[in-house]
Amino acid sequence: MTASRSALVIASGWMIFCPALLAHHSFLVEFDQNKPMTVTGVVTKVEWMNPHSYFYVDVQDSSGKVVKWSFETASPSALAMRGWNRDTVRVGDKVTVQGYRTKRESNLAAARLVSLPDGRQVYSGTMDDGGPNQ
Repeated sequence: MTASRSALVIASGWMIFCPALLAHHSFLVEFDQNKPMTVTGVVTKVEWMNPHSYFYVDVQDSSGKVVKWSFETASPSALAMRGWNRDTVRVGDKVTVQGYRTKRESNLAAARLVSLPDGRQVYSGTMDDGGPNQ
C-alpha cells in the first residue's frame, strides 16, 4: 500500500469514528462534582435516546419565576439496567432531582437521583460523578 493510500485510509477511519467519540463524553468533561444541586419541579419533556437520555423540569424559584432545567442521564440501556423504562419519568410528574451542575453557567445538570411522585427513587448517576455507589 502506498503512503498516500495509507494516509487516506487512516483519515477516513478518523472521520468515521471521531464524531462518535466526541459525542460521548466523560462526566468530568462537562459536569462539576463540586457543584451538587437539588431542585423540585414538573417534568415538561423526556427524550429517551442514545448516547444520553434527557428530561426537562420547570422549577419555580424563590421569587415565583419558572426556571427551565435540563437533566442529562445515562443511555437508555444503562438506565434500563438500573430499573428505568420509558415511563419512569413522565411529562407532568412532580420530581425532585439531585445532581451536579455543568461547568459552564447554564441550567443543565447531570441527574444522579430522581425522587418520583410515588415516593420511589431511581438512580441515574455515573461511576465517575463523585457520589456514592448505587
